[in-house]
Amino acid sequence: MELDSLYQEVILEHYKRPQNKGLLPNQTVQVHHVNTSCGDEITLNLKMINGTIAEISWDGVGCSISQASTSVVSELLKGKDSAAALAIIDTFQAMLQSKGSDLGDESVLEDGVAFAGVAKFPARVKCALLGWMATKDAISQSLALTSNVKKEQR
Repeated sequence: MELDSLYQEVILEHYKRPQNKGLLPNQTVQVHHVNTSCGDEITLNLKMINGTIAEISWDGVGCSISQASTSVVSELLKGKDSAAALAIIDTFQAMLQSKGSDLGDESVLEDGVAFAGVAKFPARVKCALLGWMATKDAISQSLALTSNVKKEQR
């Protein structure tokens, strides 16, 4: 039970003191995602430089799980190259879709493992995934922009 309590504290801390909340200008891409089942919303700005995430900023409204989870992903992926970031997102998504059988790898997910218990509550999985899927979308859009620019330069 102590581990569950610790994880609840991590989620509450990120909810009360969210990291990178407040949209920064000069983004490479901006995405807006909505969880239609509950109304949570996230707008996320991503700035990539040479394939590396330089900045992630966001704003949103919703439950403590969606807001805390977005705080975690925004902090965790800063400084990561796109391939590493996408692999981390896939690891988080697999943990949440495991129905509780995957407790997560703290060396990969850091504070993200605090959301492992959410996997037992299917209605809350989308809440926890909202910011992560917005980040994945933003990375994909940024990579597409970079690819298009390179094609135009040829």
